[in-house]
Amino acid sequence: MTEPGSTTWLSSPIRTARLVLRTPEARDRAASIELFASPEVGVYVGGPRPREELERAMPDIPLRRPGLFVAALDGEMIGMVTLDRRASEQPGCVGPDVGETELGYMFLPEAWGRGYATEACAAVLDWFAYERPGEPVALRTQTANNRAMRLADRLGFVEVRRFEEWGAAQWMGLWSRSGRPRPA
Repeated sequence: MTEPGSTTWLSSPIRTARLVLRTPEARDRAASIELFASPEVGVYVGGPRPREELERAMPDIPLRRPGLFVAALDGEMIGMVTLDRRASEQPGCVGPDVGETELGYMFLPEAWGRGYATEACAAVLDWFAYERPGEPVALRTQTANNRAMRLADRLGFVEVRRFEEWGAAQWMGLWSRSGRPRPA
């Protein structure tokens, strides 16, 4: 996780039926640039970033930080899942003294509609439930993002709040599962 010493960070990849969730590697740079430059991906996350800017700014090993999982299919990055600590003063927080962990994800458009996001996010949530039993996870999305709203439902997030942020209606849900066995 993002808080030093609070959780052991991904000592080995998480394997699902079709995906490997792992730390970023140098071979993920081109896919990372494609992900952030994609107009389709950028619709609900503030828009695409200019490819030239990304080419200049993206390090050789992109996105490397605790809380970020590369979702790889047959060795190639198709997306990413993130777990980030949220400050309690952010809009949409459950309470003034709660700093939840927030789930985020982005996948390349060619990976959409195949269940990869559901598979990857479920595996990350299972991993988190083992590492931090009983700690809730938040997910925020624009209410207009129908795909994200359906994914939140499939993953078991329960609505706790709707609010306005970045000029759009937002939805926030919470997920919690304690006592789960460690994922294989």
